[in-house]
Amino acid sequence: MYRVMMDADDADVDDVVADDVVISKDIYHNKNSHGKNNDDNDKEHFELLLKMHQIMTRLRVMDEILELAQRQGRLSFYMQSRGEEAIHIGSGSALTLRDAVFGQYREQGVLLWRGFTLEQVTDQCFSNERDLGRGRQMPIHYGSKALNFHTISSPLATQLPHAVGAAYFMYMKDGGGGGGESKGCSICYFGEGAASEGDFHAAMNFAATLVGRCPMIFFCRNNGYAISTPVTEQYSSHSDGIVGRAPGYGMPAIRVDGNDVLAVHRATLAARELALEKNTPVLIEAMTYRVAHHSTSDDSTQYRSKMELEDWSSSKFDPLSRFEEYLVRNEEIIASGISLDFEQVRSQERKSVLDAIAKSEKKKPPSIDTMFTDVYAEKPSHLIEQEESLHRHLASLDK
Repeated sequence: MYRVMMDADDADVDDVVADDVVISKDIYHNKNSHGKNNDDNDKEHFELLLKMHQIMTRLRVMDEILELAQRQGRLSFYMQSRGEEAIHIGSGSALTLRDAVFGQYREQGVLLWRGFTLEQVTDQCFSNERDLGRGRQMPIHYGSKALNFHTISSPLATQLPHAVGAAYFMYMKDGGGGGGESKGCSICYFGEGAASEGDFHAAMNFAATLVGRCPMIFFCRNNGYAISTPVTEQYSSHSDGIVGRAPGYGMPAIRVDGNDVLAVHRATLAARELALEKNTPVLIEAMTYRVAHHSTSDDSTQYRSKMELEDWSSSKFDPLSRFEEYLVRNEEIIASGISLDFEQVRSQERKSVLDAIAKSEKKKPPSIDTMFTDVYAEKPSHLIEQEESLHRHLASLDK
């Protein structure tokens, strides 16, 4: 059933910007994603395309190296995004910093696109003194106030109702109305497994009751598995995945090829335009495949075959390979005379990741005093007592 969804007929991305349109069975592909240029795609500026490729490559290389660091015992935990890079970069490049991002735990590429540095990534994963979270979170639980990216939380789907509330706040803060370059929306990423959680339906209903006051994108990355549970065991074969749930909430929606970075980019642009124009929630279901293990605590060979994995890793489906195929055939890039050296890009990103790791590993752990900060504007008496007690205890150990 999952492959049937991936191979479904083409949808028109323009449909998603129409009122009350729900696309439940078709899937939007960029017609040009395999290198066949057309007039519409020639308008894509090659600098944006090259940046997309660079950040997609950075994400993949970073994931590969940090997972190896975990296997070496240098990190306690890690989660890769291999096979899902087009979702990160396609959607992230369609947003602005005015848009509030609520991730699940596999959206590090969106942060990279927004300007989160490799050293900020490794500082968080190594929980050192420069970690923005002060070492309070396990690895991959990123957050950045400067980049409008809310800190990742481990419990599944809890970010969904929060994102709806943020969208409502943004509507009220902006004084209502529609569109406008100064306005932003809320976007919440979640997996198809999280859509089985109660918080998903609570958030969808919450948003539905706020139609006209809720500029928001629900972004589902359907990667085929909720850890070890395949989609065939998550919802009925008679249903239509996640996008088919939108009509029950009166919500416009679109299903997109999640391994096509340009298709994801355009679908997100269209969804964002509608969300801001009508102050309405919009659902995107991006069909992709999780090539990596769920996390470093998972062994996916126990629940999927080697043949399945090899199939999805092939250039036919791999998002980075597909995009590179498009780039070498893009008429605008060819006409520009720019030399495309993918291996050089990969080599440079590898060096940058290794440099970031080397710097982060040398930094000190967070100060113990940070255990008592960042919750209250003024530290209450009971925390002051606990902090003093801790320091007395540590002082006694030095005697």
